[in-house]
Amino acid sequence: MNLSLENTIGSSGTLVAGVDEAGRGPLAGPVYAAAVIWPEGLNFSKINDSKKLSQKARESLYEYITTNAVCAIASASVAEIDELNVLGAALLAMRRAVEALPQKPEYLLVDGNVFRGFDIPGRCVIGGDALSVSIAAASILAKVARDRFMVELDALYPGYGFAQHKGYGTKAHKEAFHLFGPSPAHRRDFHFK
Repeated sequence: MNLSLENTIGSSGTLVAGVDEAGRGPLAGPVYAAAVIWPEGLNFSKINDSKKLSQKARESLYEYITTNAVCAIASASVAEIDELNVLGAALLAMRRAVEALPQKPEYLLVDGNVFRGFDIPGRCVIGGDALSVSIAAASILAKVARDRFMVELDALYPGYGFAQHKGYGTKAHKEAFHLFGPSPAHRRDFHFK
C-alpha cells in the first residue's frame, strides 16, 4: 500500500481524495461511503483494504483516520436504494461524502468501475482499496460506520441478528427473515427466496 496513485496526479500538493463505499452486497441496511484526503507525511503503514483487516484493527484505524486525515462519511437510505438501485445509491452516498469534505479536493480516486455524477475530475480504480492509501482509508471509514449503524438497527429490530451478520445473506439471517418477515430495514429488491 502506498501513495503512488495520489502522487502521480497533477502537481505536488494537488488535493486528491480517495472514495469508497460499503454495503452494496447486504440484503438490509443503508449503503455508506467515505472520502479521505490523506495528509502528506502522515504514517499509513497499517492502512489496508478494510476486508483484509480485523474488526479491532478497523476500529482502531477509524479513530486514527478521523483524527488525522481530512475525511467525511455519508450514506444512502434503504428507500434510496429501492428507488435508485444499489449502484445508484452507492454513487449518491459517495457524492455526499465528497461534498461533505471540509476541504474541496481537486481530483478523485473512486474505487470500482463507475465514475458518474461528480463535479470534480477523477477516475475509477478497480481494486483501489488494495492500491491506494486514500481509498483504503475510505473503505475503513465506510465499513466501520455502516457496521456501527447495523448494530443500532439490531436494537430497533431485534431478532434479525443485524449486529452479527450486518445485513448479509447468512443462514441465520435467512431463518430470521422467514420467521419474522421483512423489516423496514430490508431492501425491497433483495428478499430471500
